[in-house]
Amino acid sequence: MTDFTQRDDFAMTARVLGALFYYAPDSTEATPLVSALTSDDWQSQWPLAAETLAPLATDFKRASNESLSEAFQRLFVGPYALPSPPWGSVWLDRENVLFGESTLALRQWMRDNGIHVEAAQNEPEDHFGSLLLMAAWLAESGRHSECEQLLAWHLFPWSSRFLDLFIENADHPFYQALGELARLTLAKWQSQLLTPVAEKPLYR
Repeated sequence: MTDFTQRDDFAMTARVLGALFYYAPDSTEATPLVSALTSDDWQSQWPLAAETLAPLATDFKRASNESLSEAFQRLFVGPYALPSPPWGSVWLDRENVLFGESTLALRQWMRDNGIHVEAAQNEPEDHFGSLLLMAAWLAESGRHSECEQLLAWHLFPWSSRFLDLFIENADHPFYQALGELARLTLAKWQSQLLTPVAEKPLYR
């Protein structure tokens, strides 16, 4: 059992990334985080090397013809096909559907561990952002074993592929930087994880 989930920076980074992937940039939850990442104060608090974060800090502040809200709508809401859907079952289910078998497996795991999450809508629980928020909550609650299981069994098997395509298709400097920050941060978590990451076939 590694102690990485017991450090404050794990819960902080998981909560920041989760909120920015899950909530619209002009929402109450995300607005202060967007402001923080477009300033120069956040890098010293993020548990990655300064030289790694410096180019991302520049990209977060880079101007774009597309507003942040428009980019969020295009990447996470639609109406057109999402370039990199943020739900695990789209990647793990042969038919690329929402509420697939992997979602049902996650629900069963949550029931087995007494974990209940209130969703704003009838949305699958395996959204990339909501899984990070759940991991942060588990770590803050001292439930480190369940946090590791959530990451190793229900997030890491598909998150690298999701983030690769998200970064490739983001077409907005803020979200490209956010995707890269998530990729680097999750890679560090995975390198410290003692729970073996489940090997699952990807269908996208």
